[in-house]
Amino acid sequence: MITEKMEDVNDKIEKFFEEYERRFEEGLAGNPVAEETVNSFADFFVEASPVGVTGGKNDHSFLEAIPKGYDFYRSVGVTKMVINQLDITELNELHYMVEVYWESFYETEEKSGSIEFTVLYLLQHLNQELKIFAYITGDEQRVLKEHGLIPEA
Repeated sequence: MITEKMEDVNDKIEKFFEEYERRFEEGLAGNPVAEETVNSFADFFVEASPVGVTGGKNDHSFLEAIPKGYDFYRSVGVTKMVINQLDITELNELHYMVEVYWESFYETEEKSGSIEFTVLYLLQHLNQELKIFAYITGDEQRVLKEHGLIPEA
């Protein structure tokens, strides 16, 4: 019975990230997806990256920041983001760690290619809903510089 429940949640997590990937594609195309995106996050969430650890409320300022993120990716030539693999780890009956293996495709006047990277997401499954409450990223700025998509500082 518990195995069936875990399989059901895994299916739900896979669908959650399929929708996340679709929203990214829509956002890169300039379509409004901010409302849908904020609904994927908990009321408060944490980000850990080489810049440090920060936390934020899922509020109006987050809603306004989402389109700016897509604008940035478009400005450096990102055309598509694809999930190549998901690794799901149940932490307990309410919390899951999902390692998402992304591939980011880019095209500029000078070059085109792709960048592979992973992001760890921590999800809570409460009241039949999945919400991201934390995520951990690598050094995105360094990788973008290495690929010549943003200038060296």
